[in-house]
Amino acid sequence: MTWTILVLVVGILLFLFGGMLLPKGDEKKPSASKIIAKKCITLISIILISGSMCRLYTPFYLTAVNPAIIQEMVNRMQEQQQAEKNKQIRKFVRSEGEQMMRDAPVLGNREGKKTIYVWTDFSCPYCRRVHGEIERVLADRDDTRVVIKNFSIHGPLSDGPAKAVIAAKLQDPEKAAQLTNMLMTRDFYSQEDLEDQSTIAEKIEANVMKMAAEAGLDTAKLKEDMNGEVVAREMRNVRDLAQRFEISGTPFLIIGEQAFPGAIPAEQIEAALDE
Repeated sequence: MTWTILVLVVGILLFLFGGMLLPKGDEKKPSASKIIAKKCITLISIILISGSMCRLYTPFYLTAVNPAIIQEMVNRMQEQQQAEKNKQIRKFVRSEGEQMMRDAPVLGNREGKKTIYVWTDFSCPYCRRVHGEIERVLADRDDTRVVIKNFSIHGPLSDGPAKAVIAAKLQDPEKAAQLTNMLMTRDFYSQEDLEDQSTIAEKIEANVMKMAAEAGLDTAKLKEDMNGEVVAREMRNVRDLAQRFEISGTPFLIIGEQAFPGAIPAEQIEAALDE
């Protein structure tokens, strides 16, 4: 701002007194070179004044006169960034889709022609909300599968349930889906459990095992598989893909070949599936 004001002052001074910088001569019959020099000084002064005024007025216009234009510019930039991200996601999903779902729990029709990938966390309230919206979609159509990518981002609140549903798929994909629904719709820890952080992981695992037993899973085998290579591989895959797709939080959905950060309603999911 200071430099802009200084340039404006210089421009005004040049416009008013620029002629004094030229050597004195016959003012009645000035030479052609002197006329050209005066015009050049005037032109330069006008450019300096105009540029400075624009720089001074533009922030005022954007913040006071028409602030909505800033939001419009931001929205357009975000749309462009999202379009570029969708392009990269589309390319990757087409080539690596089977790899993305190899070890992950799947809801709905596992052979469905439509696919939703969802980065989710069982301890995230927004993830639980979007899970309910996904269940509404699955209830209305039988052509869709939902690949659950358990993004473990809340430490012990996330780790145990995430590993359990991945391990459950090794026993029975249907029971893994059932356990996923249980963990998304029921509380698997209490406020009392949170009081002692040193034992929260064990308490959560015990609660998860009760649900697993209810789903008909072999809990001894489940505990063993939770520490196995398949679960570790899927957890790495989730993290690696989150980094590739710049996923910083949950929920995050890839529907078809579009990305949707945040909890979106069933209607929007349906529309994306039908595109």
